[in-house]
Amino acid sequence: MNKLAKQIEQLNQELFSQLPQEVFEVFGRSIEEIKTKNIEENSIQVGEHMPEFSLFNAYGKQISSREILKKGKMVLAFYRGSWCPYCNLELKFLQDQLSLLKDKNTTLVAVSPQSTDHSLAMAEKNKFEFEVLTDVDNNLAQKLGIMFQLQDFVLLYYQNLGIELSEFNKNDENSLPVPAVFVVNENRMVIYKFLDVNYMNRVDIEELIKAL
Repeated sequence: MNKLAKQIEQLNQELFSQLPQEVFEVFGRSIEEIKTKNIEENSIQVGEHMPEFSLFNAYGKQISSREILKKGKMVLAFYRGSWCPYCNLELKFLQDQLSLLKDKNTTLVAVSPQSTDHSLAMAEKNKFEFEVLTDVDNNLAQKLGIMFQLQDFVLLYYQNLGIELSEFNKNDENSLPVPAVFVVNENRMVIYKFLDVNYMNRVDIEELIKAL
């Protein structure tokens, strides 16, 4: 088991001890329903070209994929939002590996639908040294085929945990990206992909580094 997986296992143990069993049953039902949409098979695949994009970073500056790829490869990490403890673990782990990515002439960018103010707060709190971009209304995630609608039956449980997606994402769509990590080469080709609708499963950093 890799280091990130061990950290996630510890997080699971903590959450299971703190939250009612009913919460995990509902979240599990949500995941199983999303699996039926076959997002992994229907989303962008290795060997296909990543659409060009230009998104705002946490400071309101537009960052374009074209400019990023002029410098080398790109690791594009989609996360649900700063409210997601699994996403936070993964992003912190990627930050810890940033020197390895730079050694491979690779730029890391993280993307979520949350507003720039939430991204700024998260980036400053964690001292992230990579761009945290806002995908307004999940437009890019939708193009890649990794967006899904959070079911009504699970929304109340999110709200009871203090997670108001409409406040984080500044819309009422309740849509999210499936957590995913792509490696894109200088020609915009996807050369590595990790995607799992079970948000508790995250990228294997060793595999990611090998793909560079």
